[in-house]
Amino acid sequence: MRWKTHRRHLLLSTITRAAILIRRYGTKYTAKITSTSPTGRKVSAQVTPPEPLPFDSRGYPIPRRYLICKATQILLQTHGSPQKLLDPTDPFRCLQNYLSTLSISLTPNEASEILKSLNSPSLALRFFHFCPSLSAKFHHDSITYSRILLILSKSNLPDRFHLVRSLVSEMEKNGVIGSISTVNILIGFYEESEDLEKCIGLIKKWGLRMTGYTYKCLVQAYLRSRNTEKGFAVYLEMKKKGYMLDIFSYNMLLDALVKDSEVDQAYMVFEDMKRKHCEPDEYTYTIMIKMTGKIGKPDESLALFQEMLKKDFTPNLITWNTMIQALANARMVDRAILLFSKMVEKECRPSEFTYSVILHLLATEGKLDRLDEVVEVSEKYMNRAIYAYLVKTLNKLGHASEAHRLFCNMWSFHERGDRDACVSMLECLCSAGKTTEAIDLLGKIHEKGISTETVMYNTVLAALGKLKQIPQLHDLYEKMKQDGPLPDTFTFNILISSFGRAGKVDEAIKIFEELEDSDFKPDIVSYNSLINCLGKNGHLDEAHMRFKEMGEKGFNPDVVTYSTLIECFGKTDKVEMACRLFDEMLAEGCSPNIVTYNILLDCLESSGRTAEAFDLYAKLKQQGLTPDSITYAVLARLQSGSHGKVRVRKQNPITGWVVSPLR
Repeated sequence: MRWKTHRRHLLLSTITRAAILIRRYGTKYTAKITSTSPTGRKVSAQVTPPEPLPFDSRGYPIPRRYLICKATQILLQTHGSPQKLLDPTDPFRCLQNYLSTLSISLTPNEASEILKSLNSPSLALRFFHFCPSLSAKFHHDSITYSRILLILSKSNLPDRFHLVRSLVSEMEKNGVIGSISTVNILIGFYEESEDLEKCIGLIKKWGLRMTGYTYKCLVQAYLRSRNTEKGFAVYLEMKKKGYMLDIFSYNMLLDALVKDSEVDQAYMVFEDMKRKHCEPDEYTYTIMIKMTGKIGKPDESLALFQEMLKKDFTPNLITWNTMIQALANARMVDRAILLFSKMVEKECRPSEFTYSVILHLLATEGKLDRLDEVVEVSEKYMNRAIYAYLVKTLNKLGHASEAHRLFCNMWSFHERGDRDACVSMLECLCSAGKTTEAIDLLGKIHEKGISTETVMYNTVLAALGKLKQIPQLHDLYEKMKQDGPLPDTFTFNILISSFGRAGKVDEAIKIFEELEDSDFKPDIVSYNSLINCLGKNGHLDEAHMRFKEMGEKGFNPDVVTYSTLIECFGKTDKVEMACRLFDEMLAEGCSPNIVTYNILLDCLESSGRTAEAFDLYAKLKQQGLTPDSITYAVLARLQSGSHGKVRVRKQNPITGWVVSPLR
């Protein structure tokens, strides 16, 4: 008996070992031996099957946590290994082998939990598509679809919108009915009104009931797609159903209505907030202050601002700026400056926008003298950047004296200067013709730790040239060559044009030759400036020679080059040559502009070639160009037959020649 028992245990041990060799993993079973054969070769056993999957109160099987953890571990570890590069399906084969050894299959709930645990949207999508191949019984339901849609909606995949749309189509094709959570995910993800309309269609198709959260998501989605009208309509519908928005959604809706100038609707939503016990916050008040200021109700803006303060809300920079802007719109200078003072008193640092609003208000009302008051109040915040901004803004507004005074103030109180402010101040002084002050500033810039740049010298040189201040131009150019910075092509072009304007032909040629010998080379502007200089001062043959030289050097003459030479020949009674150049211009594919046509029209009219002038005017119209006052003045002379009479002319802005109507 003892021997038989020993053989029986030995047999069971052998069977167990064989099973272990065949299957690395196995499902554990509990068995009880019920009988043995007389010889001991056969054994009967009663096997207790594994317990069925437990179910929750709603009837859904409870996910097996050990299975979810193991499956997730297999996918993530194998997915991140170098082997993935050789066989991208390997993680799923490993998972399939593991599940086959257990002789079990995943449930949709378990698949959803695995999807949730995967940290890669692309891996999650591949696993989603792989699940049905694990078992013929596996079918995705609304839970797994909702999970993968949520994952894709939060991803940065470039084709995520296409993927989501294709999955929704797949749901409909397979007859899977989504839940309201599915629709909420889609509404929160989509950006186009067309997609949102489809979401509403799915609600009806699937027989779902919209919740307050669904309405909120839909309102926000329409506002994101800038469809305020639809968003407001959904808001009205949800209000009828007794739902309300949260503070974020209310502010979002208010802001959209204000931007679309829907004033009455904005007032209604604001009152709804109070009635629904959704307390407005500082952002709500800022939006309403912006609206009332925009529609010209500054007193109402102030009332809202005071109401906000009474509720112990702390205004931020945007709120202060919005309130100041509302007062500025109403041109309330005293109140705007008072509020600015309160802002500084409350330790809120003004921004460039703050100063811009105040500055434009003072300039509009002719009270720039009060700018000193604003600067003094905010003295602790007046850094170089703010000074520079104010200087540049004053320059743009055409207030050179105030800009210069403010610049000098900055110069006195700050050890280091601001490069942009200096450039802006130079431009302002030059525009105002204050070249002496500009030269003086250029010589002192280095004292504030700012290196003088070529563009700064070019600004002053151009101003000197326009005013024909040739001695100062010479001196500044020599100083530039001696102390630096080095001149560039723009510098040489400015000098050529300036000397030409002053009739200094030899000086212009010398500068051009100096440019040719420098590290920089002449460009088309250099040639145009020199040709204009030569032609205006009676050196027509040399001007034409330089024109030919341009082509030899690889430069294609532009409309300015041709217009300049045409005018040169026309004013010296060489009209045939002017017409030939015009034809050459067309043949070379260089399109004449209205200035070119005006120049040639004036030449033809002056020489009595009336018929050709009218033909040229017809061609001008065919080219789609719009005649200007000069064109009509020439036509008036042609029609009156007044060519040859004395005319007062204005300087042409491109060539420098004079062309203007009969007086």
